[in-house]
Amino acid sequence: MSLREDISKYIRSGESEDQNLGLEIEHFVVDDQGTQIDFHEISQLIDRVGRDLGADIIYMDGFPVGYYTGEYSTSLEPSCQFEISINPYSDLKEIRSIYEEFREIWDPVFAGRGYHLETKGNLPNVELGEITPDDIPLSPKKRYKYMNDYFEESGKYGKYMMRASASAQVSIDYSSESDMVRKLRILQKISPILMILMENKTLEDSTLPGKEGKTHLLRTQEWDDLDPERTGFVPYSFDEDFGYDRMADVVSQTPLILLTDNGNTVGVGHKSADDLVKEEVFYTNELGEDRRKKLIEHFMSMGFFHFRVKKYIEIRVADSVSIDKALGYVALIKGIVYSDTNLELLDSELSDVDSIEEIQKAVEEIERFGFDAEIYDGLTAYQWAEHLIDIARHELSENDKEYLENVRAVRNISE
Repeated sequence: MSLREDISKYIRSGESEDQNLGLEIEHFVVDDQGTQIDFHEISQLIDRVGRDLGADIIYMDGFPVGYYTGEYSTSLEPSCQFEISINPYSDLKEIRSIYEEFREIWDPVFAGRGYHLETKGNLPNVELGEITPDDIPLSPKKRYKYMNDYFEESGKYGKYMMRASASAQVSIDYSSESDMVRKLRILQKISPILMILMENKTLEDSTLPGKEGKTHLLRTQEWDDLDPERTGFVPYSFDEDFGYDRMADVVSQTPLILLTDNGNTVGVGHKSADDLVKEEVFYTNELGEDRRKKLIEHFMSMGFFHFRVKKYIEIRVADSVSIDKALGYVALIKGIVYSDTNLELLDSELSDVDSIEEIQKAVEEIERFGFDAEIYDGLTAYQWAEHLIDIARHELSENDKEYLENVRAVRNISE
């Protein structure tokens, strides 16, 4: 099979009748002055704690950078943002329980070193202008060196994204190709509303350098001005023929920056997976199944779009937030994507929004005006947010409905 066929087959293999939700939250590990923990210190702690738990230690370039327990995994982002990735579950109480177990382990460990975990979209010291990203060291991984060098040429905010941003991500299941397409399109259309609902700033009026007047969605602005070839909304996703094959085209045509294969990481700059196949860097017909899978997953990881389609749809538009608000976000998504009633309703209500350009226009309005931005059908972002919460509520169990209040309660930063 060709590389395109391999990737398409990989995506198709994710089809499931399950209705699970995975949650990832990135945290800053900072001291009382807001300074982030050193890589070697946290790497040693990960190794110690992981071994105490009997977990599988995850290494990169010889360093312990995470562990896997069977229920969740941890990992380190470019400047030691500490991520927990919880396995997919349908029960929000189970997700909460696993996260709380993680915090019960790590809070005293970090407190004993003078650190604590903080959830924000951007590192407060950077957002407030007390330091710049240049003051923050990168983790000593080859991957991040190649990315840092590349992003210095591709956009304005690579250093902000890598060193000073943190997110919360949710993953959902799809049952078929048509189900994937419908869910992805609707999620992209409502994503500007999800972005402002999940905004988590330190200061109401803070902006990025050069973005005066845009006081909202700072992390989104960083990503959108990072590299147009791998960020923003999913290319081709509103074309009539969009599906697994076109998604495979996105994955295989995105410049890779770096290639990780057989335990080695090398820089490849602007070359895509398609380019490497043509240059016979590797031969897809000669790959073993495990190596093929790891390469496909690596190719997917180098696309930084607001959504990723893997064996699930990964929603990447939220700032890092507390577990209470994160679970409200999970409940909101659950009440929308796992309800045929709500999918059909939003499909009808948003039928006129049929291009990436229209969605991006809504994002930019919200960047300027927050919840007061007028977006689709002349309604404000706040009105749309309340609408999404209300329709999700009708489809959730009594237990899950309670979580929605954690999203509704935070209407904007000034309150």
